[in-house]
Amino acid sequence: MSFFEPPPLIEANVFASVPTRLRKGGAPSSWIDANHPGSKLDCFLEGPAFDREGNLYLVDIPYGRILKMSPQGEFDVAAEYEGWPNGLAVHKDGSLFIADYRRGILRCDAKTGRVEDFLTHIHSEGFKGANDLTFARNGDLYFTDQGQTGIHDPTGRVYRYSADGRLDCLISNGPSPNGIVLDPQDKVLFVAMTRANCMWHCPLKGGSVNKAGVFAVLPGIHGPDGLAMDEAGNLSAAHARPGIVWLFGPMGEPLARVQSKQKGELKTARMTNMAYGGADRKTLYICDSYRGEILVAPMPVAGKILYSHL
Repeated sequence: MSFFEPPPLIEANVFASVPTRLRKGGAPSSWIDANHPGSKLDCFLEGPAFDREGNLYLVDIPYGRILKMSPQGEFDVAAEYEGWPNGLAVHKDGSLFIADYRRGILRCDAKTGRVEDFLTHIHSEGFKGANDLTFARNGDLYFTDQGQTGIHDPTGRVYRYSADGRLDCLISNGPSPNGIVLDPQDKVLFVAMTRANCMWHCPLKGGSVNKAGVFAVLPGIHGPDGLAMDEAGNLSAAHARPGIVWLFGPMGEPLARVQSKQKGELKTARMTNMAYGGADRKTLYICDSYRGEILVAPMPVAGKILYSHL
């Protein structure tokens, strides 16, 4: 018995690919040794975020790089440093905020490429491993601290760093908190709990999370990675292993599935993260992390206007 009709397919197609000159095939990487031993990954893209000029910034985790893709699909290196950048968000002032697994929250000057520490500990205790981040309309920064947590160790954390400099732990029992977004009114926080195969719905009241619950559950092994929100309150969730981006309505009902289609056939892509872009914000730009490609898919509703564009 099914509660919903099978969600309709939205086709995603390759828009751009990291050029050969920027791929680091065979270069040493401690991140690859730890996470994909024996593989020959020459890049691993995540954390897409647009600036006001339509440039798409991405992290290349194993090689400590921030890549910049122009609206025409041309790539360049915006920054390179010692670390494992995982998530990315653009500040209203144009600077890039980075969730770095090894170093915490960093800030990058998009013009010069200079990377500096922003938030590296809480009460002198280091983070487990920062994963993703997002800004509220008032400038508050929310980020996930995933580390190696999971159902076996549900101690992943979600923090809010307020615009006036206060750091609060909102969640301390997350089984692998990963992607993170706010609803269009900034009243509900959505968090991808990867190892629990679900997304949490976390209302924000009185400065804290109140009556958190499970918003939607994904089938199969490995759960959701990155999240994105549109202006109608629909949530997109990247399901990396099956190569699907699921679109859910505000009540958790499945509305559509986005899959890669190349040469007329569906093709499994390692879809990890996505961001709304384009002139009307109705195009979803999706990272195929393993192939170093950016896919695009037409969406029914424009993406939520982010803090970077206010």
